[in-house]
Amino acid sequence: MTKIERDDIQIISQHSNWSEKSIDKILKQQIYSTKESWQKFLKLFFISLGISFTTAGIIFFFAYNWADLHKFIKIGVIECLVVMTTLIVLFSKTSLTIKNALLTGASILVGVLFAVFGQIYQTGANAYDFFLGWTLFITLWVVISNFVPLWLVYIILINTTLVFYFQQVAYCPEIYLYTLFSVINLIFLISCLLVKKNFKGIRPPIWFTNLIALASVTLGTIGIVRGIFEHRKILTHGDYLTPIMLEIVAFTAIIYGIGIMYGLKVKSGFYLALISFSVIVSISTFIISYIDFNTIFDNASLFLALSLFVIVSVTITIITLNNLQRKWKN
Repeated sequence: MTKIERDDIQIISQHSNWSEKSIDKILKQQIYSTKESWQKFLKLFFISLGISFTTAGIIFFFAYNWADLHKFIKIGVIECLVVMTTLIVLFSKTSLTIKNALLTGASILVGVLFAVFGQIYQTGANAYDFFLGWTLFITLWVVISNFVPLWLVYIILINTTLVFYFQQVAYCPEIYLYTLFSVINLIFLISCLLVKKNFKGIRPPIWFTNLIALASVTLGTIGIVRGIFEHRKILTHGDYLTPIMLEIVAFTAIIYGIGIMYGLKVKSGFYLALISFSVIVSISTFIISYIDFNTIFDNASLFLALSLFVIVSVTITIITLNNLQRKWKN
């Protein structure tokens, strides 16, 4: 059964003899957050806040007292904290959520341990080696805990490792780099959606999948924008896209088409809005870069025409999404 919403209750109360007592009861049962829900939320919020501040305090402690601490104290303190946190997770009788939050803090401390070790002994390793080791050493914790915030940290570490790798070892043009990271995050997104569909016991929250989708589309849009500005060649008959850009645009169009079909299938306005605004940004960049307005318009007219395009396209997108949302609700 579809969950009743506030608007539904308002419409029913206006066209029926539903008593105020019954309306108040259904609002408390279906709409308002209960005392237990607020207690659970505040408990998780303050635990997460406490772990975050504690981890940050440890990092700043080493940064401020670095010159006055012996190297064995530096490494020993971090190792003790990691071991103690892990033992608490393994042998304490606290709730699973608190254990997972502590494990997330321990995962961050693993990175601090690697950083302290590298600073003490000056291993000369590249930055990507640091993040790669950090990622590998928390992989088992990530898989076993299956805790969404820890998965988010893990995905950020993977992206960071690859960024430094392509900057320091395998040079890659930025247009390829942004496209590659867009595809990597797209793979994470597809994996989450497949797991959500095929494994009933594992349900990644909507905010997690939306965040990954936002990262993927944002990186893809940046790649297209940079490619439009950097890979434009001027010929006698005008401007044109290079084969590289044509391949990327064609690939992006296919992915966006699949994303729109999926958004319509699952009735998610987020994917439709995200893809629509990405297309608007890309077309606006194309207009600026590829149309020689100087022969027709001055700079003021260029910005006016571009502003009108953005206003009209965004308005059409919002109206379309609102109509779809009404249709899905009804």
